Amino acid sequence: MSADQQARPADQQSRPADQQSRPALPTTPVRVVVWYRAPSSDAAAVETAYHEVSRTLEGTPGLLSNELLRSATDKASFAVMSHWESGQAFDTWERGPSHQASTAPLVPYLDRAPDRRFELYEVTAAY
Repeated sequence: MSADQQARPADQQSRPADQQSRPALPTTPVRVVVWYRAPSSDAAAVETAYHEVSRTLEGTPGLLSNELLRSATDKASFAVMSHWESGQAFDTWERGPSHQASTAPLVPYLDRAPDRRFELYEVTAAY
């Protein structure tokens, strides 16, 4: 065993190098929430992109469901909440080759600076 392997905890020794600094991911179900903001001139754009992405993701291993939520107080604010069979299943998909292409229609609407801890959302659509 190398000196590097001896310095790492046993659970990290068998993981690939790019995952060794990451905490172990849950093997239990998780929800992933991503926030989006619609352009003021086209609030339906996020909904259209969501439906396109959801059709592409249908049958993705580990993805149990997803919902498009729209803020009850800010009609331009949306969130997608996806339900995964485990954190590991989500991580496998996120690191996989199809992740970026399959979610590309929603990328222009990412809300990169949510300044809220809590928001009330209405379910707009679900698969």
